[in-house]
Amino acid sequence: HVQLVESGGGSVQAGGSLRLSCAASGYTASRYCMGWFRQAPGKEREGVAGTDRYGSTRYAESVKGRFTISKDDAMNTLSLQMNSLKPEDTATYYCAADMACGFSSLFSAGFYTYWGQGTQVTVS
Repeated sequence: HVQLVESGGGSVQAGGSLRLSCAASGYTASRYCMGWFRQAPGKEREGVAGTDRYGSTRYAESVKGRFTISKDDAMNTLSLQMNSLKPEDTATYYCAADMACGFSSLFSAGFYTYWGQGTQVTVS
């Protein structure tokens, strides 16, 4: 049974930092693509950062240079370090995983089978 549990969300002032974590269980993270998505009220879910099974990473233009995704295969965890946060980063952030995806589909929500419950990030 695959399970993803996010943590680390919260409220922060603009310019601040947060670190999101996603604890994965029920599968071996090293074999999966994993990604972070976010969804703000009234907006579509969008890819923020992703990493394929080979360790290649991809970032949305809006977060490049500010966010860093990392995957610890030994601990089966995925993290997102978010620095220089802006009010427009406010959203619910979701962790996602799938074995069948590839680098080109890292930001395609429909390719991901497994999702966490989401964690709220509010930047004021």
